[in-house]
Amino acid sequence: MSEEIADTTLPEQIARQLRRDILRGKLAPGDPIKERVNAGGMGVSRTPMREAIRILAKEGLVILRPSRSPVVASPTLKEATDAIEVLMALELLSGELACKQASDADIAAIEAIQTAMEARYDNADKLDLFEIDMSLHRAIAEASHNASLAETHRAYLQRLWRVRYLSASQRESRERVLRQHREIVEGLKKRDAEQVRAAIQSHLEHLSLNVQNRFAKEAEEAARNGRG
Repeated sequence: MSEEIADTTLPEQIARQLRRDILRGKLAPGDPIKERVNAGGMGVSRTPMREAIRILAKEGLVILRPSRSPVVASPTLKEATDAIEVLMALELLSGELACKQASDADIAAIEAIQTAMEARYDNADKLDLFEIDMSLHRAIAEASHNASLAETHRAYLQRLWRVRYLSASQRESRERVLRQHREIVEGLKKRDAEQVRAAIQSHLEHLSLNVQNRFAKEAEEAARNGRG
């Protein structure tokens, strides 16, 4: 067990496992999450399982239903693109404030995440790599030293977990992603808000296109299966 996982509560550990099951497709959109069955399968009681499901509900990964089992959320393209628009505004502001407010240690920590991602990009498990990627974006928001901004950014980042993971799981964009991350980090090191802004904007514009392409692909697959 990693130090990061060891420092979390049992509900948070359960939520992490369920989150990974959702991102990998083991729990698909619309699937029910049965408290008793999942708690038994993980060897935990229903109380921490219930708390874990509430964590995922706050993230938008799970939909709670009165007197029925919660289900894995299935956001629409409009919901996803609306959230991306807000996320872009939050990340642009985070980058601008980080250039002004981040300590040298903050920026060194962000660079370390970027370096680790580059080192592991070709060999790491896709989900592990995705979590490293998201930790970089969270670290930039936290380096703004604006607690309200960091909290709101985290909420929107979590809301986009599944669609962002699915769009990021295509590795043909490797060079672009790594280049944009390098440009963000270099801009932060120089305290160059314009460079950081341009790199973040380009990065998230590609995310929006990737998400739209992913929804289109899923619609095509659904239509094809329907015809079958």
